[in-house]
Amino acid sequence: MQIVAQYSFNNGLTFLEEHHASELDEIKDVISSVVGARLKTKISKEKTMPGRVLYSPKALNKEFRRLFENEGWRTGKFVRIEVKTFVPEISKEHKGFREMDAIKNNVGVEVQFGKYAFMVYNVAAKMTIFSKQGLIDCGIEIVPMLSLASEMSTGVSYFEQIKTDLEMRGVSNIDIPVLILGIDVSRPRQQPLISP
Repeated sequence: MQIVAQYSFNNGLTFLEEHHASELDEIKDVISSVVGARLKTKISKEKTMPGRVLYSPKALNKEFRRLFENEGWRTGKFVRIEVKTFVPEISKEHKGFREMDAIKNNVGVEVQFGKYAFMVYNVAAKMTIFSKQGLIDCGIEIVPMLSLASEMSTGVSYFEQIKTDLEMRGVSNIDIPVLILGIDVSRPRQQPLISP
């Protein structure tokens, strides 16, 4: 895979370069180590593209997790926080958890090949929650470009969407620095934006 585009939300790129350059380099290495061609394994059952071979979000997430773990990043249950709130109107306590894909040295990473709402939630809510808990001070959101998302199941979010919404939304005083990275499989005519 390669990084095709980036969006520095709340000075995310500058913050990472100044405070977490080695973690940023590791993230670039992880992305460039993902061999996309091996992960085009999902056979579509959707009415609009029956039988078409697509990139598998599940396989992509699994590969990213494996590569992050190889670089010493904490993943899975090791980056989970318990959450709870009391709802007085029904006299019940709600309990659950929030989990980040990978964390190392106060850098949080989310790899998102799911529905659009999750992408915005990661940046605008989840990363803020993890920052408030003292676990991260910045984040990186890795998402597909539209060109890659079009070779996945329908409804997968993509870089062009989140960049538009974050630009239109603007930065709030509770937002942390986040770098959004738009990735794609290596294609002959594309030049990577950021070298590994």
